[in-house]
Amino acid sequence: MNWMELDQEYIMPTYNRLPITVDKAEGNYLIDESGKRYLDLFGGLAVNVLGHSHPHLMETLHQQSSKFLHVSNFFLNKPAITLAHRLIEHSVKGKVYFGNSGAEAAEGAVKLIHKWSKQQSEEKSGVAVLKNSFHGRTLGVIRMTRQPGIYQDFPAADFPVYEAEAEDIASLENIFNEKQPAALLMEPVLGSGGIMPLSSDFLQKAEALCRRYNVLFCMDEIQTGMGRTGELFAYQRAQVTPDIILFAKGIGGGLPLGGFIARSGLDGMFQPGDHGTTFGPSPLSAALGNAVLDVLMEQGGLEEGRENAEYLWKQLESLQQETGAIQDIRGAGMMLGIVLDADAKEVKNIQQRLLQRGFMINITQGTIIRLLPPLTLNKEETDAFVAALKGEIAREEV
Repeated sequence: MNWMELDQEYIMPTYNRLPITVDKAEGNYLIDESGKRYLDLFGGLAVNVLGHSHPHLMETLHQQSSKFLHVSNFFLNKPAITLAHRLIEHSVKGKVYFGNSGAEAAEGAVKLIHKWSKQQSEEKSGVAVLKNSFHGRTLGVIRMTRQPGIYQDFPAADFPVYEAEAEDIASLENIFNEKQPAALLMEPVLGSGGIMPLSSDFLQKAEALCRRYNVLFCMDEIQTGMGRTGELFAYQRAQVTPDIILFAKGIGGGLPLGGFIARSGLDGMFQPGDHGTTFGPSPLSAALGNAVLDVLMEQGGLEEGRENAEYLWKQLESLQQETGAIQDIRGAGMMLGIVLDADAKEVKNIQQRLLQRGFMINITQGTIIRLLPPLTLNKEETDAFVAALKGEIAREEV
């Protein structure tokens, strides 16, 4: 059966598929129908922080699914309450809103920001974001994604969006002075914008500006959260305190789950009827969220991820010193961008040949290799990938 042809016939082409039909997954590998194994450095686009079929997650999945899969939001949801409590313990004091995805998290946060702004003044409105940022594709937040290929000419929401340059505090302060936005929303590491980490100095100065101008300081941790950068949330590396924290991807352990944390003082903005979603959250997703936190915070997963990331960085930096083809390696923890001295076609060729050799990598911004490995990536797997990458870079240079 030709699954690629069936996919093209029946599913809208919103993504360019790789020619792999996944049959199962285990550990850090995807396995196709023929039994070929692929080291998964895609990481489900930052979802699979613990790899595939992690024993603790699978045990939790079985336990919860044997009880019930869904209940209405009119009933108490023990996995969700437990997860919210734990997220608060490991971030800021406040309350959690649960949805199903990163885009829903951003949409909900915008509604809360709007309600807060109306309590401040009629002049305070809109959200400041960074150039090349990504905060979702749904209509309510698509203009906050500052990538023309994504927002195109789709209809815009009627709240203003202001674009600032990353690492440019003067640019940000000009917007605060002239436009009076209600909030600043930033990814601690710009993901699809090219794996661009924001410096601790910039984050700290941005927070100080927000306090001075009474602007909500908001962190989009959808891709960077759940240990990917070495801390549970990436903002913690800079020792700042957000007003709102968006989360999704890795929190659900492979199932859809997202939401945001609003600090005390904002956590009473929503009242019954102001916002909601049927599946927010699924008891099954919430149970897996608790299992993810078990592994990261209680079973040494966060420390293991830091050690594995440090080794990956060390090996890639050694490769960079050996070859002039790597212009830059940037990111944080298990979120890396490798900038090659190559055009988009050459980088695509490297991706395809690595796939043939059993290594799955992603490309962003046309020419940047994006790695989002699981925190469980071990030394042997890192060595195998770096050796393969070295070979393909040399081949492309010939």
